[in-house]
Amino acid sequence: MSGRRPFVAVLAANTVSIAGSSLTLIGVPWFVLQTTGSAGRAGIVAFCATLPVVVAALVGGPVIDRIGRRRVSAVSDLVCAVSVGAIPLLHYAGLLEFWMLCALMAVGGLVHTPGLTARYVLLPSLAEHAGTTVTRAASLYDAVSRGARMLGAAVAGVLIAAFGAETVLLLDAATFAVSALLVTAFLRGIPAAEPQRASGKVSLAGYRAELAEGWAFLTRSRLLMGITLMVMMTNGLDQGWSSVLLPVHGREALGGATALGLLVSLFGGFALLGALMYGAWGERFPRRAVFAAAFLASGSTRYVVAALTDTTLPLAVTMALAGLGAGMLNPILTTLMYEKVPEELRSRVSGVTTAGCELTMPLGGLAAGLLVDGFGTARALLLFGCAYLLTTLAPVVFPAWRDLDRSTSSPAEPTAALSRREPSPPGSVPAARPRHPSAK
Repeated sequence: MSGRRPFVAVLAANTVSIAGSSLTLIGVPWFVLQTTGSAGRAGIVAFCATLPVVVAALVGGPVIDRIGRRRVSAVSDLVCAVSVGAIPLLHYAGLLEFWMLCALMAVGGLVHTPGLTARYVLLPSLAEHAGTTVTRAASLYDAVSRGARMLGAAVAGVLIAAFGAETVLLLDAATFAVSALLVTAFLRGIPAAEPQRASGKVSLAGYRAELAEGWAFLTRSRLLMGITLMVMMTNGLDQGWSSVLLPVHGREALGGATALGLLVSLFGGFALLGALMYGAWGERFPRRAVFAAAFLASGSTRYVVAALTDTTLPLAVTMALAGLGAGMLNPILTTLMYEKVPEELRSRVSGVTTAGCELTMPLGGLAAGLLVDGFGTARALLLFGCAYLLTTLAPVVFPAWRDLDRSTSSPAEPTAALSRREPSPPGSVPAARPRHPSAK
């Protein structure tokens, strides 16, 4: 299959799937708070959902290549549909125990990351088929994701208020199924989407060697390691924000799920605008300056404003400005990934960087829940905000980040750099924006 249809199909799959994820982003914490009344339990659910994500991202790269990116994406979505849909069904039947909720979220966390990675690493091939540049394709890919989050969050707030959190979980399960159908139908015939032939006999030793290649590529660059460590910290803090701090603040001070949906929707809408702006004009400006400013704008301000106000308007303005900055982050990192990482290593490097970036996510939700129960919501927000500010100063403080502006887009350079065993510029860190464990 040639032309734009495969690229459009992946964009459509992500739109449907991520819109559904936004339902779960709000629906699961709200469901836990409604049924248990405990921020600590909401943090435990977030921990169970995100711990398997790290494991899956760490070991999934070689598996994705062997099984095939199209198959991995479709199977991942189907399993997630079952795990998410089972939560409200068991609840309606009066059979849902807390441990079952944790287990179902863990299953979703385990399988969703390989599917997300499988679609993500296909982007250069799909851009080539569509006759567009990787930078524009990456910006559009991220913009569509942002727009879907905006739509899903707005719908989630209304649906929860009108029908309850269980309804949004059923709808999310349906979006997983639609995403699987689109990928299965429209990515046939794309060589990069099919199983990749191994260079040698399939074995545990060969698998470890392939995984080690991804780690080696990561560790040879101080900049790549710096990006991974920075996003690792911010993702943990953002997990605490999305799974505990914002839902609790919305329930206690902002009047309920509708306000929560509005805030998440504003963030997603302005993140969409930020991604589109970077796609149109971003290449004219130094990457390091844009990256640092965008991360500072999208980070600690949300926590501080939420801690100091009990009304929706100040936080709504802050979320809009934060979203504008957040939308510019992933196009920068995605472009660097496709410029510098060879095609044959993209699944492995992306899996390793994703695992690194998601390493603190299980602790973020758990810590937020425990801090809220122990010290109150306002103090927990301020502690998280201070930690976020210190983390996002890294691009300004450390000299290694200057290499962010020295990257080029020469198509021959990635393989040459790898063969010379020289430090490689960074790969993409797909979790650079706030993400929930159920985000697809």
